[in-house]
Amino acid sequence: MYVTLGEIFDQTVTKYPAKEALVDLRRNRRWTYQEWQADVHRLANALNAAGVGKGDRVSTFLFNNHELATTLFACAKIGAIFNPINFRLKSEEVSFILKDAEPKVVIFENQLKNTISEIQPEFPAVQFWFIDEAKPDFAKSYQEEVARSHTAPPEAEVDETDTYAIMYTSGTTGRPKGVIHRHRDMAEQSLICINVMKYNNSDVGLVTAPMFHCAELHCCVIPRVHAGASSVIMHQFDPVVALDTIEKEKVTVMFAVPTMWSMMAEQQGAGSKAQTLQRGLYGAAPMAPVLVKKVKDILNVDLIQAYGQTEMGPAITFLLEDEQLTKAGSAGRAAYNHEIRVVRPSEDGPSEPDDILKPGEVGEIIVKGPCMMEGYFNRPEASDKALYKSWYHSSDLGYMDEDGYLYVADRVDDMIISGGENIYPREVEDILHEHEAVKDVAVLGVPDEKWGESVIAFIVSGDPSLTEEELEEFCRNNDKLARYKRPRSYRFVDELPRNASGKIQKFLLREQKTETGSR
Repeated sequence: MYVTLGEIFDQTVTKYPAKEALVDLRRNRRWTYQEWQADVHRLANALNAAGVGKGDRVSTFLFNNHELATTLFACAKIGAIFNPINFRLKSEEVSFILKDAEPKVVIFENQLKNTISEIQPEFPAVQFWFIDEAKPDFAKSYQEEVARSHTAPPEAEVDETDTYAIMYTSGTTGRPKGVIHRHRDMAEQSLICINVMKYNNSDVGLVTAPMFHCAELHCCVIPRVHAGASSVIMHQFDPVVALDTIEKEKVTVMFAVPTMWSMMAEQQGAGSKAQTLQRGLYGAAPMAPVLVKKVKDILNVDLIQAYGQTEMGPAITFLLEDEQLTKAGSAGRAAYNHEIRVVRPSEDGPSEPDDILKPGEVGEIIVKGPCMMEGYFNRPEASDKALYKSWYHSSDLGYMDEDGYLYVADRVDDMIISGGENIYPREVEDILHEHEAVKDVAVLGVPDEKWGESVIAFIVSGDPSLTEEELEEFCRNNDKLARYKRPRSYRFVDELPRNASGKIQKFLLREQKTETGSR
């Protein structure tokens, strides 16, 4: 028998009732595990009183805060389904998710009030709960609903196989899909991350990445609760505030995407403020060796990379601290109890799991493991395709080396075919990252009458004098990049569009119609 997330929470409260569990920096408030449990029970009972029962959805449209974490465990206690929504989404996108998930309650905050106000009339049957002061007329006060409730444990029968959450994919290629995860999936994911990240009850974790995303929530927050550690919640990431908080709160562990680690390392006095920081998790993209060395030298932190997808909980592989330079560019080896294969991509449907490629050959990455989603909400055909023959088909391209390390090349949809040759954007991006003036880069294919597709590079430059000609010469003279793979045009941009997990949204770059080579 597996425990549920609600039982995991209660077990930790029993073991560490007076241990500090949460710090909400925006509210300047602190909770012990026992105090937090009282809040969880109040909210769970308030949701019950509002008509939320087992299997009903509760959506959150929040930045990082105590209320989001409390909603997760309150839902877990009563068997309701937690549905955290990306706070960066626009009104039409939020409306799409609410129509798909059909929640009974939506919990939102002041900074997102305008977005909810635009779409609220579309959902007359939904209760909107507002966590801040001066609530809009259509909403109920979260604080008042909770205050009217009580702290007795809610009465509900929740099973390990019950759905814990519906988490919508970040949409790097279009419309998001709701990923269904069970309590059992997250109990497994939590144990894996506790082992890899060495979480213990003396840890203080800093929450900087969005909690609506599974990397922060499932690889960090839930495992820290499981281990009896503390979490310090930043409302939004800011590198200066993050470093000040690490120093003040004696933070020992945190997750951040590579750009966030880079931003912190670039701050003056970063090393002296991060003296308590021991372990750092990163994901969404590999970290270039030069950045790994920079972060380690300045922040003196042991870095671990996770590669994953929402459908897998998310962690699929880990690249450990002693492998960052010796296996640079790799996503690491399979997480505990997971199996990874690289198989021949199929043009007529899902790839066949038994058509396994040799080390070094690029194919589709497929995965099997205990944290795999149950399927997509309201998407039976998409579920059948993604979980063909009980393997999750990632649509990521990659290869295995002789030592069993996975290297991720690109998404199947992002591969460029130019003159009959396959070009993986990742390899071109890695070369351009080596140029000292390139801060960020994305490569994709654009239609070409002669070659079918040609390569274009979107460049974020740290030097305003950098030119297309200089980059062309750099690529021509690089002995690691074949000539047919080099970009034929460049676009200089202020920033690249990224989703909440830090992945570049290349479909948005394809929609841009401005002139190439311009600034």
